[in-house]
Amino acid sequence: MILKKRLRTLPKGAEGATAAKYAFMIQMHGEFTVTALCRALEVSPSAFHAWRRRRDQGRNHGAGWPAIEALVLAAFTAEKGRSASPRLTLDLADAGHRHDRKTIAKCLKGLGLRAKAARKFKVTTDSGHGKPTAPNRLNQDFTAAVPNQKWVGDITYLHTDEGWLYLATVIDLYSRKVIGWAMSDRMKAELACDALTMALWRRGFPKGVLVHTDRGSQYCSDKYQKLLDKHKLVCSMSGTGNCYDNACAESFFHTLKVELIHGERFDKPSDMRRAVFEYIELDYNRRRRHSAIGMVSPEAFEAQRVA
Repeated sequence: MILKKRLRTLPKGAEGATAAKYAFMIQMHGEFTVTALCRALEVSPSAFHAWRRRRDQGRNHGAGWPAIEALVLAAFTAEKGRSASPRLTLDLADAGHRHDRKTIAKCLKGLGLRAKAARKFKVTTDSGHGKPTAPNRLNQDFTAAVPNQKWVGDITYLHTDEGWLYLATVIDLYSRKVIGWAMSDRMKAELACDALTMALWRRGFPKGVLVHTDRGSQYCSDKYQKLLDKHKLVCSMSGTGNCYDNACAESFFHTLKVELIHGERFDKPSDMRRAVFEYIELDYNRRRRHSAIGMVSPEAFEAQRVA
């Protein structure tokens, strides 16, 4: 079971896949026998040993290349196949292994490894409800000088074999941290309210925060608007049909679906809930480097500013 989980990030049917399998075997050799690894990866033991001899002799790339490949593969696996050469270069540097980004990119190509790629997504906003809306006070200014100055919220859909789940999030634009989120099998006002309530609790119920969303019926509902008024929050909404007005919220869902959802199958809603919790709380907020905040994680960014 442990070995099967670690095999998920290896390329399938791509150029360089065999080399990636061999490098993975070297990485796992201390935990599993060569025989077990060859059986799991469906490779020939004699071919593996021949490949290792060639690599140890330093053909083509020099004697240090196998060690660099092993480091790159370990870093790629640790990030669950989500990071390309720019982020992996920084991850390795933090661990004391400094290599040029082009070297890391060359290793990835040689091993047949490619970070999960982007796809297009479906819009879930229902703005044809006839309820009152708020003006666009954010006006596509996604910068924030301090925490709790500007928050953005949105809702997306997630598929499981037993039906759809809906995810609502609230992100602080200061650090791009997901500070509130909620999931439900119904896309109702309560979903948006639960995500906002979590954000309020986590941030100590600040006043005067600009909270920007789209014009979906959940955000225009009496229940959500009363929650904003109760906590003295300022409402802002995107223009009709303009996804760029809430680009940061859309970008997070884009990232989540690329890095977590696509290529995976979720049998039950409970499996999806568990995966989303792990992605948001353990991977995205704590580990994932964000280009808008200097290629550090949201929590690291906030910790640096507090310190």
